[in-house]
Amino acid sequence: MAPRTGPWLTRARKILPTLLRWRREFHRFPELSNQESATRDRLIGILQELGFDPEAPKGFTGVAVRESAEGEGPVIALRADMDALPVREATGAPEASRTPGVMHACGHDVHMAALLGAAEMLREVLPSRRFRLIFQPAEEEGETGGAGPWIARGILRAPRVHAILGAHVEPGLPVGTVGLRTGALMAAADGFRIRVRGRSGHAGYPHRGLDAVVTGAEIVTGLQTLVSRRRDPIDPAVVTVGTFHGGTRHNILAGEAELTGTIRTVRPETRNALEQELRHRVAGIARSSGLRATTEFRRGYPALINPPDPTDRVRQALRAELGPDRVRELPGPVMGAEDFARYLGKVPGCFFFVGAGRPGTPESLHSPRFLPPDETLAVAAASLAAGAAALGGGAQ
Repeated sequence: MAPRTGPWLTRARKILPTLLRWRREFHRFPELSNQESATRDRLIGILQELGFDPEAPKGFTGVAVRESAEGEGPVIALRADMDALPVREATGAPEASRTPGVMHACGHDVHMAALLGAAEMLREVLPSRRFRLIFQPAEEEGETGGAGPWIARGILRAPRVHAILGAHVEPGLPVGTVGLRTGALMAAADGFRIRVRGRSGHAGYPHRGLDAVVTGAEIVTGLQTLVSRRRDPIDPAVVTVGTFHGGTRHNILAGEAELTGTIRTVRPETRNALEQELRHRVAGIARSSGLRATTEFRRGYPALINPPDPTDRVRQALRAELGPDRVRELPGPVMGAEDFARYLGKVPGCFFFVGAGRPGTPESLHSPRFLPPDETLAVAAASLAAGAAALGGGAQ
């Protein structure tokens, strides 16, 4: 069933060929985090063609527009991320990446094009034009991200932003739908690096050395119980070891090993507790085997929390635009992370998901075959416009 055609979606479908041209151009020339200089230049060119006056701070790859014509009312910010991933594309699409090993595998090309379309439509119906466009680099960076540097550069001030809106494509939702929830929507993401130090030796005489690989393997197993046996089952948390490096040759005991991974949590109390429990567990396992281990813990993005009032406004606007059955209420937070959370730590707002699932194709975000359907772009642009208008008090 096709989604209900509200006024914003009707406008978005009329300009869909232009939106698709922009998206395909972004997709064809992806750039990694903090390297988005060509993407920035393309955005500047498009924004100028649309009659906007973009700003691009020196030494930073972000682009912004401050629309603040005369008039009263709140200033509403809309944000899209710009960076791609180190993924070798396998879609076979005509617009496939021309940069070897780099791909827009997370839909940021859709986000940029949708924000451009939403901005073009909003100018037509909001006379005061009190909105701000934020094109943000380095969302995929994972720890520092691009939201913090934008905030430090005053993107939420002069004039002050009253609310902010963002969206992300989601292949787990059908095309034509959106998903959101009040409260925790996405997890905090922290990283850790564990270094195990033993004593190298001959593999045929293991009793003469201290094997860092064996102890590292015990640490991997031991960390799994931090969630399965140390946390409340209804308190979401994930501990994942993503890399394990140790040893130099098949017949030499490894004197050192290194493990890296991520912890995902929703509650600040759980975030703090898991850091301490991880450090304690690692040190205890190593000590019990006569080895030493050190743990480096790096705080990344905080949990993304949608506050009630702006989320309710956006929810009602999307129901009116797409139809009540097309706005899915998510039962709980997802354990992915987003540095949009940093904006929500400064101003109220709402973040939601836009369906990008193709029937019969299980490709997920970050897959080399991920390619959202064209309709996703129209729904994303319309939803951003509808949400921004609701937060800003503008008529459709």
